[in-house]
Amino acid sequence: MRLVVVGGRIVDPASGRDEVGDLFIEDGRIVARLSAPAQRTIDATGLVVCPGLVDMHVHLREPGEEWKEDIASGSRAAVAGGVTTLCCMPNTTPRIDHAGVVRQVIERARQVGLCRIHPIAAVSVGLEGRRLTGMRELARAGAVAFSDDGMPIRHAGLMRRALEYAASFGYLIIQHAEEPELTAGGCVNEGWLSTRLGVTGMPAEGEACMVARDIMLARRSGGRYHVAHISTAEAVALVRAARAEGLAVSAEAAPHHFALTEEEVLGYNADAKMNPPLRTEADRQAVVEGLRDGTIAVIATDHAPHHEDDKRCGLACAAFGIVGLETLLPVSLSLVREGVLSLPDLIATMTINPARLLGLDAGTLAPGAAADLCIFDPDQRWRLDRDKLHSKSRNTPWHGRTMIGRVRYTLLGGRVVYPFGEMR
Repeated sequence: MRLVVVGGRIVDPASGRDEVGDLFIEDGRIVARLSAPAQRTIDATGLVVCPGLVDMHVHLREPGEEWKEDIASGSRAAVAGGVTTLCCMPNTTPRIDHAGVVRQVIERARQVGLCRIHPIAAVSVGLEGRRLTGMRELARAGAVAFSDDGMPIRHAGLMRRALEYAASFGYLIIQHAEEPELTAGGCVNEGWLSTRLGVTGMPAEGEACMVARDIMLARRSGGRYHVAHISTAEAVALVRAARAEGLAVSAEAAPHHFALTEEEVLGYNADAKMNPPLRTEADRQAVVEGLRDGTIAVIATDHAPHHEDDKRCGLACAAFGIVGLETLLPVSLSLVREGVLSLPDLIATMTINPARLLGLDAGTLAPGAAADLCIFDPDQRWRLDRDKLHSKSRNTPWHGRTMIGRVRYTLLGGRVVYPFGEMR
């Protein structure tokens, strides 16, 4: 198939390209020119054409909890949000702690065929925090990083060994940074909000002290350490200092942590309950500043689908997490409108930056690259209706709000995979 995308603003941070022009695709790859006339044209006038988005933090729930999400529904949500490459976390049932499960996820993703899915394997067997998984074997099977996300790696000795072992073959350790002894039983940020709601809070120190410990271990081990869904001013400052020191430390921010604050939970709104929780305005601004100065190089959704029964059971009992694949782009575009990031810098946080961090062949429109594209209207306004989401789950705090920016086309290897009616 020979295809040309005509007249769009082509933004490719990996190559520094930012210009209005045409993009040529042949046999599923970007080319400098076509060998024969195009068989299809996509008019991108007034639209942005960028690499397909890369989301390095997604919970797909398969295997084991397919009533919440599965690889097929998660893939549909991904491409509706412009995401062509995603990494799925290991807190499934069974856990992604065995090479057979890694291969199972990869094969199921291949069968669905909507986006590229890379498993992140467990650090500890069963996510129990006691002994390391066979990390080399998991990497050979196709895992791209290691994490016990959903829970922290709380044992310092285990974390040190994980960093040392993964460093021997260049892999990243991703930490859900939380000290359980400080956060146990909590469901919202600790402070005036938890007092007003009469529920147990989760102090900011619960994140910061774990990040501080892990940075010391990263310094000792020489390992590559990544803070998932960073949410507090203290943790951002710690990562900034570590990076200034030259340590292999990185961090990601979820859109809800730079766009929302703890006040969203007022009224016992379980659709705004997540872990780490929404924090104060000062914390939100610190995350925004971390994105502005490059301390935080990646935006990732922490897409965490839950059945309605898990959310409509009272705030204290409700499950942590929200869906985010379909709101990733419009929420993140607020950073451009507010002057925090340029459009190319924003797109880099969701394309080439996570791809380079994980060693993925993704996130670029250079000639020869796979033609994975996100084509979007940065100015289109639309109202989010949870019942029209492509995920199986509906747990979003943005229901009923006006979004600005919408995906018009998603291409995978030169195939239009969204809108679904145009798939070919």
